[in-house]
Amino acid sequence: MIAQVKPSVVVVGTYQLTRSPKFIMRGTGFVVGDGRHVATNAHVIPDKVNEAAGERLVVLARPAGSAMQQREARSVAVDALHDLALLRVDGQALPTLTLHDTGLVREGQSVAFTGFPIGTVLGLSPVTHRGIISSVTPIVLPGSNARELNAKVIQRLKSGSFDIYQLDATAYPGNSGGPLYEVSRGEVVGIINMVFVKESKESTLSKPSGISFAIPAHFLRDLMREANQ
Repeated sequence: MIAQVKPSVVVVGTYQLTRSPKFIMRGTGFVVGDGRHVATNAHVIPDKVNEAAGERLVVLARPAGSAMQQREARSVAVDALHDLALLRVDGQALPTLTLHDTGLVREGQSVAFTGFPIGTVLGLSPVTHRGIISSVTPIVLPGSNARELNAKVIQRLKSGSFDIYQLDATAYPGNSGGPLYEVSRGEVVGIINMVFVKESKESTLSKPSGISFAIPAHFLRDLMREANQ
């Protein structure tokens, strides 16, 4: 299953010829739809790309049996509420992953995720972790007192809470935007999230836990439908 998934998992970052380093990684993504679209977290995408200075949004892909390829990309759809983004990439179609289509997964279900933990520090080789869905839980709950509320939590409560997946496997910076998938069929059930969720879920903790979270894939399906992909 890992061998089938890896060719669809990509590195998302920016490239600028005159910069050192030329490539800066921002997170993980995975190929969906027609093979020319990549799903990732919205926070992985930079707010601005300095095109005048030659900076470009790119993905690094390694289709099975080939060398690493750099593809230019552009954002075509963003769901800020659920921290999801859809990119369009140049070039030939890449191998795609299938989204799970039967709603929420079960607690205790076996899953795995593949991505690039800690980014370029460990090298751009995809790494896989395995675990279970330990809980289906709201992204944010009201604090027991006003001191536990900050601006981000208040905004999240106003926007509306929604269920996320809590995992018993550890994800790291760099894993954000990667696919969480069933170990049996490889269908994507969620998108790993290391920043957006923790800022809401663990805002009252002075030292955030090592717990990992994922956004359910049905929100990505909705975003793709809106973008007609």
